[in-house]
Amino acid sequence: MKLFRKIRQTLIKEGSLKKYLLYAIGEILLVMIGISLAFQVNNWNDGRIQRNAEIRYYENIRDQIVDDKELIQGQVRYNNRYMAQFKYANEIIETNDRSKMDTLGIIIRNLTSYSDYDREGNIYETMVNSGEIKLLRNLTIVNGIRDLEENYMYMNRMENIHYDAMMNHVAPTTIPVLKFSNNQIKKPALVYNYEFQNIILILMQIMEEKNNTYTSALDRIESTILHIDKELLDK
Repeated sequence: MKLFRKIRQTLIKEGSLKKYLLYAIGEILLVMIGISLAFQVNNWNDGRIQRNAEIRYYENIRDQIVDDKELIQGQVRYNNRYMAQFKYANEIIETNDRSKMDTLGIIIRNLTSYSDYDREGNIYETMVNSGEIKLLRNLTIVNGIRDLEENYMYMNRMENIHYDAMMNHVAPTTIPVLKFSNNQIKKPALVYNYEFQNIILILMQIMEEKNNTYTSALDRIESTILHIDKELLDK
């Protein structure tokens, strides 16, 4: 600054208006360039901070949906195991095979078993309400999270339907015919008929639909993880 001041004083003493004007313009340009660089550095720092925050959100989302994936896979295994049993029970009743009544009794006892993921968390809605969603610039990931949340809602609805069917239809139907302490069928005539068989078939339909929602959620999780991994790789 002292150097600039001496130059101005020298030009004024020399009385060279043209040189002074050129110098003044140059000084103004230098100041403008300095201010511009300061803004650019500030913007770069802000962008870096926002990008780091965005990356942290992607990492947190990835950790959560990876945990979701493991839990859902457990529900799929549980659901499929009992669905296979119920399918076998349906075959026993359909063929009126009384030699497998003991096996049928065990399966009837299991008609009250059902998978229940019951996810309560809501990543997308939480980020929208907090305003954090604005930090995520990858719309494919954002849309994937939103679609996954909708999938979770439908999954929970199907689980509630399964629970209602179990409480309102399965329990009242099985209690009169089965001794739960030893899984012994006490009223075979009420078991080997189309009405009891229909209960099993209805349960199987619900469980198949649940399995579809589980599979759909797993597919969405896999897709979202791939897009997040790409963002983390490009960071």
